[in-house]
Amino acid sequence: MPFTPAIQDQLLAMMVCAGIAELSAHERFSAAEPDLIEAIAGGIGEFAAGEWAPLNKVGDVEGAKLADGEVSLPEGFREAYAAYVEQGWNAISGPPDHGGQGLPFTLACNVMENLGSANLSLSLLPMLTVAAIEALEKYGTEEQRKAWLGKLVSGEWAGTMNLTEPQAGSDVGALRTVATPIADGPHAGKYRIAGQKIYITWGEHDLVENIVHLVLARLPGAPAGSRGISLFLVPKFQLDANGKPGERNDLRCVSLEHKLGIHASPTCVMSFGDEGKCIGELIGRENEGLRAMFTMMNQARINVGSQGVQIAERATQLAAAYAKERIQSPRASADDHTPVPIVEHPDVRRMLLRMRALTEGTRALLYYTAGQVDRGSLGDEGAQARADLLVPLLKAWGTDAGVEVANLGIQVHGGMGFIEETGAAQYLRDARIAPIYEGTNGIQAADFVTRKLDMDDGGVLAALMREIEQDTAEEAPALAELADECAAVGAWMFEEASLDDRLAGSVSFCEMCAVAVAGWQLLRQARAVKEGEAPALADIKPVTAQFFLSHIVTEAAGLKDSVRAGAGLLYALDAEQLPG
Repeated sequence: MPFTPAIQDQLLAMMVCAGIAELSAHERFSAAEPDLIEAIAGGIGEFAAGEWAPLNKVGDVEGAKLADGEVSLPEGFREAYAAYVEQGWNAISGPPDHGGQGLPFTLACNVMENLGSANLSLSLLPMLTVAAIEALEKYGTEEQRKAWLGKLVSGEWAGTMNLTEPQAGSDVGALRTVATPIADGPHAGKYRIAGQKIYITWGEHDLVENIVHLVLARLPGAPAGSRGISLFLVPKFQLDANGKPGERNDLRCVSLEHKLGIHASPTCVMSFGDEGKCIGELIGRENEGLRAMFTMMNQARINVGSQGVQIAERATQLAAAYAKERIQSPRASADDHTPVPIVEHPDVRRMLLRMRALTEGTRALLYYTAGQVDRGSLGDEGAQARADLLVPLLKAWGTDAGVEVANLGIQVHGGMGFIEETGAAQYLRDARIAPIYEGTNGIQAADFVTRKLDMDDGGVLAALMREIEQDTAEEAPALAELADECAAVGAWMFEEASLDDRLAGSVSFCEMCAVAVAGWQLLRQARAVKEGEAPALADIKPVTAQFFLSHIVTEAAGLKDSVRAGAGLLYALDAEQLPG
């Protein structure tokens, strides 16, 4: 079925949750006036639906292909990406000094949401490029920014992130890729890179003129572990004297992974320096590569959290359309025994409304997070701390919700959902990677209950939950109670719980807090609609918000005992006893 972008709900989320009108009052974002915001949301929605969405199915069926070291995509992908670049979508929030429009990150999130709903595989290409832009802008030298940022900002060149190695997995400190300084010759001052990286998204392809790999590697004699990791820019083609792609660098894609989903996103095994001629240049300081890489990863984690929204939106639309068309059985409470569309049956209604409430809840959390990121970029330290707190919530709960919605979409289809031709299965297959990459959701939860909970001695989380409780006590007492419980658990974890006990309850606590924030933002949306905003949603938003408060919030509140249960039971069996 055709993809219809959720423009009205996106505009409402940007206005209420991101507070984009307030952002546009700042000189830096003054161009983000209401007419422009609507034009961007409508324009990218139309582009995504018309140019990228039609390629989603063929991308899934045909996928990326590797031959003689070159990766190619199905017919139409090159033209669709070229149109994206030509229309300037990649430059929405890019630095103006390098050809970007300098608009709020919130609007860049809107672009990415619509692209991902239309074609998740293809959207991964610009997602990593904009993350590379941020890392280079913050840590690159002036010479590096001048050489590389212009084409990255336009999207004519693409960026990648190279962390994982076969023996290291999520333990980045165990990587073995080596960067050896070059003392003389034409590349003096640069480094010879040697090693292999796995799971490199869009590591090789034919959609752009050059690919800029940001690679973590270890210098000779560097400290062990993560303290000895540096970041290097390693291009597919070295630049000539005119700043254009010239000599091919000594790097190659040796294989493509055969994956459950996102088939049109080439996931590469990359080999650097097979002939000892792979040249890279240092980004930032020696042995401080993780700091620079985490700048890139933080943005990527927000956009991966957005993928939960993206898949959820598309799966919900497909399931709702099927439910309105599929005729089966009379409604149980009806006197008339004529079969009706399955959308009339209570359990199907329950699933569809849950799908919509989760989709809108994750979207609300996405744009609230984006708004805090924008305020942080303007120098608001409190907003930056809150954004840092929200990122693991969005990435973990947002992607888990996306998987749940895609799974429910199959259930709505019944047996036909298990048949590939309906398209419902693709959304679940595509969604399943999101809780894994850019740091598994277990890692996000661990980060939340350690580094993020510890900010300001627990004060950042406490302040957020206090604000939610005070704002919702009268209208939504169950939500206020959830926020109060989140604050209490946070205090217990910070003051009393052992590290093992924190980690044992981390995933459930992450969900509790995410649901509290999302429910709060949905309630704020419902208030705005009641006051006349987004009249197209006047009948819909109060219902989806209330469903979220009545069902999703109460379920999250029930996790509190699990969160406090501790790690003791997890270790009651030894490793040999666990398999049974």
